[in-house]
Amino acid sequence: MLAGSGALFAWANLPRLAHAEGRDPRFLTIILRGALDGLATVAPVGDPDWIPLRGENALRLDGKVSPLKLDDFFALNPAMPNLHRMFQANEAIIVHACATPYRERSHFDGQDLLESGLPQPSPSESGWLNRALHGLASAGRIDVAGSARALGVGPALPLVVRGPAPVLTWSPQNAPSASEDTARRILELYRHADAKLAMAMEENAKLVAIEHADDMRRAPGNPPRAYFADAAGTAAKFLSQPNGPRVGALALDGWDTHNNEGIGGGRLSQLLGSLDGALAAVKTNMGPAWRETVVVLVTEFGRTARINGTDGTDHGTATVALLAGGALKGGHVIADWPGLKPADLYEDRDLRPTTDLRAVLKGVLKDHLRVEERTLAETVFPGSKNVKPLPGLVG
Repeated sequence: MLAGSGALFAWANLPRLAHAEGRDPRFLTIILRGALDGLATVAPVGDPDWIPLRGENALRLDGKVSPLKLDDFFALNPAMPNLHRMFQANEAIIVHACATPYRERSHFDGQDLLESGLPQPSPSESGWLNRALHGLASAGRIDVAGSARALGVGPALPLVVRGPAPVLTWSPQNAPSASEDTARRILELYRHADAKLAMAMEENAKLVAIEHADDMRRAPGNPPRAYFADAAGTAAKFLSQPNGPRVGALALDGWDTHNNEGIGGGRLSQLLGSLDGALAAVKTNMGPAWRETVVVLVTEFGRTARINGTDGTDHGTATVALLAGGALKGGHVIADWPGLKPADLYEDRDLRPTTDLRAVLKGVLKDHLRVEERTLAETVFPGSKNVKPLPGLVG
């Protein structure tokens, strides 16, 4: 574990993605754990069924809290002005109504599939990003005196960056406490592996909840704005170094909004604002390397199209993927829009997926990092031969 950012400038012989055309691309993956509400992030304001679907919770151009217009059909949540400026500068792309192949609603399985890159949830020792980097090294596409390395940021190494390629790790010193969602997933793991330990953890969690019940009522938790910016901004510092790693990943928790979602001024709005600040920190800290950078923000699945009885949303299917970076051919929304009429919804509850997230990731990996299409189909995303890389994402 790297003790701190002071180690950034002491590295030597770390990887560069060297290409004959003289490029030096960077790639950062941000996993949004908990299932992001894509409709609240990028609202389909041009769909006549949008306002009837969500009523007072629908972002609308003439509302009290106006979203940021992207085109004649889509508008961005007003908490994300930095991403909006990137979009206007052709440095951001939104892919809507996209999803992994997963069609159930378990966070644990959904995140496992998202990060492993496998066609269905199953135990995996590696993630798609690590395998992509390892494929570049195996093919001699890495110009480096030592071994090619990926960067993992956070108190727990994301699965997406685990694997055969060596990994450098760093964690912010002020890492937040594990979210309720993370605690549930860990508990579920131990229920299968060590029932006695799981029982002890569950009892301890109940005691902690009782201990802090009054504190939670008095001071509801704020989104970790500083942590988001610190984690993502430091990752950018690592990636920007001339002799630093060129691919990295981090995970940000907290997107499981079952109640009091707060699209225009509550919890989700604050989370999106924190994420927007993190993107600004990435751009600032990348410096001149920003022009050769792509950042992808992905989540395990979306949320229900309708608001539930507690002013939140439940586990859904399709959502958005957000891309940012100076290497993009940006300034547009990619969407084969499925519609929001009851008959158009997936299982009468979710935004229907029309774009495979693997096609988006393949498009970036192929055109930005120059991962071969055969490697993408057989090794990076096994069993995905029929999922073609989405073209035209990188300038």
